[in-house]
Amino acid sequence: MPPPMTPDPSLKNALADAKRPLVGMWVSSGSALMAEICAGSGLDVVLVDGEHSPNGLEGILAQLQAIHGYPITPVVRPPVNDPVIIKQYLDLGVQSLMVPMVHTVADAEAAVAAAHYPPQGVRGVGSALARSSRWNRIPNYAERASETVTVMVQIESAHAVENVADILAVDGIDAIFLGPADLAASMGRLGVQGHPEVMAAVEHCIAAAKAAGKPVGVNAFAPETAKHYMDAGVDLILVGADVTLLARGSEGLAATYIPE
Repeated sequence: MPPPMTPDPSLKNALADAKRPLVGMWVSSGSALMAEICAGSGLDVVLVDGEHSPNGLEGILAQLQAIHGYPITPVVRPPVNDPVIIKQYLDLGVQSLMVPMVHTVADAEAAVAAAHYPPQGVRGVGSALARSSRWNRIPNYAERASETVTVMVQIESAHAVENVADILAVDGIDAIFLGPADLAASMGRLGVQGHPEVMAAVEHCIAAAKAAGKPVGVNAFAPETAKHYMDAGVDLILVGADVTLLARGSEGLAATYIPE
């Protein structure tokens, strides 16, 4: 018989243990190789994106396997707040979810329900067949599964900002994550994430999370914006992506070595 296995810590454990804001990046290429390179970077968190990236179930599985050998916390964003997709992600071994486009209490409650077995939620039971339980090598996985899962929801619309305090109060919401790009668009400021009204909305949500005693993260690729939000008290900040680093780096090579 194989020895019993222990589930890995999830994002909520890393946030609880952190003495400073956690810093991470996106993996948006759909590449397990890129995920492994980023996992060995020394950052705290790597976020595999299933919403705006070419990622199917097999690709996410490969990236989780590539990341697993490194001291970094993986988070995965599904394309939509859907119980079937979330069930499949969890069975793959995803433990930390970033659920997009959560605008209301009902959206938040649906995300929590999708992530947990009954009676807390509606997650379908198939762990004996799944990597999540290491094929039943984690003792009592089904009973302990909720301990191993982090549900972080994205606040990325003006409507969500209005509802943020109520969303934070939903039982089972472990953290919120602010998406300034979609938030700016919803406020009529498409492409202007640094607009004062957008930044004020982000800061309002940071304050609401602090008042609720729950962690809050934000996306901020511009260094000055990232520092601003870190000073404002975020617990998690994502400061880059594999594809943008490659795009800007390759452009830099061209600019350096090819005459105009």
